[in-house]
Amino acid sequence: MKHLTLLALAFTLIATICLGAKSPYQAVLMHSRIRGRPHGPNVCAMQKIQGTDKKYFTNCKQWYQRKICGKPAVISYECCPGYEKIPGEKGCPAALPLVDIYSTLGMVGASTTQMYTDRANLKEEIDRPGSVTFFAPSNNAWSALPHEILDALVSNVNIELLNALHYHMVDRRLTSEDLKHGSSFTSMYQDFDVHIHHYPNGIVTVNCARLIKTDQHATNGIVHVVDRVITAISNNVHSFIDTDDDLETLRTALAAAGMTSMLESEGQYTLFAPTNEAFEKIPPDTLNRILGDPVALRDLLNYHILKHMQCAESIVTGMPMETLQGTVLEVGCDGDHLTLNGKAIITKTDQLGTNGVIHYINELLIPDSAKTLLELMEGSAVTKAHQMFLDAGLGPLLSGTEALTLLAPQDDAFKESLTMDGEMRKLMNNHVLKTQLSSKSIYHGQELETLGGLKLRVFVYRNNLCIENACIAAHDKMGRFGSMLTMDKVLTPPMGTIMDVLKADDRFSLLTGALQTAGMTELMNQQNLLTIFAPTNDAFNAMPRPELNRLLQNRQELSQVLKLHMGDGMLVSGGVTSNTRMQPLLGERLEMGMLNYTVYVNRVPVVEADLMATNGVVHAVNSIIEPLPSRVDREQSDGPAPGVRSASSRVRKAPSILRGFKNEDLFQKVMKSRSSRTMTQRQ
Repeated sequence: MKHLTLLALAFTLIATICLGAKSPYQAVLMHSRIRGRPHGPNVCAMQKIQGTDKKYFTNCKQWYQRKICGKPAVISYECCPGYEKIPGEKGCPAALPLVDIYSTLGMVGASTTQMYTDRANLKEEIDRPGSVTFFAPSNNAWSALPHEILDALVSNVNIELLNALHYHMVDRRLTSEDLKHGSSFTSMYQDFDVHIHHYPNGIVTVNCARLIKTDQHATNGIVHVVDRVITAISNNVHSFIDTDDDLETLRTALAAAGMTSMLESEGQYTLFAPTNEAFEKIPPDTLNRILGDPVALRDLLNYHILKHMQCAESIVTGMPMETLQGTVLEVGCDGDHLTLNGKAIITKTDQLGTNGVIHYINELLIPDSAKTLLELMEGSAVTKAHQMFLDAGLGPLLSGTEALTLLAPQDDAFKESLTMDGEMRKLMNNHVLKTQLSSKSIYHGQELETLGGLKLRVFVYRNNLCIENACIAAHDKMGRFGSMLTMDKVLTPPMGTIMDVLKADDRFSLLTGALQTAGMTELMNQQNLLTIFAPTNDAFNAMPRPELNRLLQNRQELSQVLKLHMGDGMLVSGGVTSNTRMQPLLGERLEMGMLNYTVYVNRVPVVEADLMATNGVVHAVNSIIEPLPSRVDREQSDGPAPGVRSASSRVRKAPSILRGFKNEDLFQKVMKSRSSRTMTQRQ
């Protein structure tokens, strides 16, 4: 209990401090300080990706996951920004000496930048009184520059190198709190702006370079160490596309969709730019159809554009991001590679424009809204249904422009191989609705007309939305002209009344006769919806023969027994949850539950569910259903019928089991007879 209390206090402390932080960066810094506190004052916990030099201040989620970009991370403890160790003392008790910017560069891992300031004769400028912010590339950042670029800089130190360093400088002091998301500041190189992004996970970037050591204060300014050398940006995103031959097809598509001006205007876009190779991977018929359809083309292109600017370094875990098309892309990372929807298809990152960033991808992303119904099925868990629709000759229709809704059973719905014949072709036609719908527009009692001419009924339950016996098993897929609803079962449209269903199945021959004897045939043919838990011949034959004969000859008692097996209303198996209740036509209640994909009613398992009729549904049971006691243990109410009990216990429970019936004598005799038979079997 003491440990739990301390843990709760720690969580409260972390939450209180982080909520009081002035910026996301300050929040993760505070969290890292708290995690490092046991190791001494001013110690921060850092997470380092194994096998790399990348380190991050840790937030709560990363701390427990111990992963960054899907790779294991190890915890290290280092001095927080602005502090240093003292030999022999715990933690980092000493504040770094406050010196000028030039000297600070040498103290914070930017000695290469310090060296280049000497070569470019910049030392005197940054030593003078004033206030300057220096986004200083780390030593590793300079080492990562291509040799030809570095050679060009150092071979012309008075112009190229000096200009490059000036672009990393702003003529004012900017702390991490001043580096607001989406802000820009004028650099000291020809008034070109540097572009800041401050992300919710605490990562701060300048021109997509990550700040790895932030807020290193100096007497005449401040230093932020960054992980790459940044370059001046003068062109917008579209100008970048316009000059790259590898994006020629994209350029043509943007012009055809009338989107050129958008990418030339002010904004903060992220464009996942498909290369020519990406377009070439698409089947020509599909690509030509989309390119020739302005609506589909705009949806496709907008699906590649995020509403905000997302630099590669800001991604440390998968997260959904909204596109201009309206749906989301899952943007994540796997080690050093960015991923889209779980696929490592990003080949080049962080190509910056004044109004956004471009990441190159080698696969075209086609949103559902640009797909035909056949294309919606491809890649979904409805491959068997896809083939069945093709075998039924529906391919051309589902590839066309007619507004339809496809009811596609998921692969698990096909329990056995099916042969395409006339009846199966008719059934597949009845899985296509004549209008385009979404699950949000469907309501209880609605009738949906199919291509086959049938009208399917809609049933809305607390836990499910069902069309006849099949319930929706996944989110809608809304295509260019039609929509697809993934169903958990193959539809079995009703072909007759409840009486027709029972007569057509040999398992219910005794029940059919009993209904006729009880004068309930008309009830089975009426229009009002009923749910029938239909005892099979096995259920009747399990009764002692004399008692069965007596029951079948007593019309009144037979009617009472049968009405306990009938519920008012329509309940398919997909609408059953734990402790679902239904009012029988006679008696107090029917209690249902689901266990291991089997429906139970008053503890009796349903052996076959959802035999659909025009006026209800039939569920087959192999036992006669008995009334439940007044109090039922909820754990048992959803389970199978109990095993063989002693005769005395059965006799004791008989009165409560018979509750709800006017004449209990017949059932007392039945119960005693069953008890007697049980005793005989034991002997």
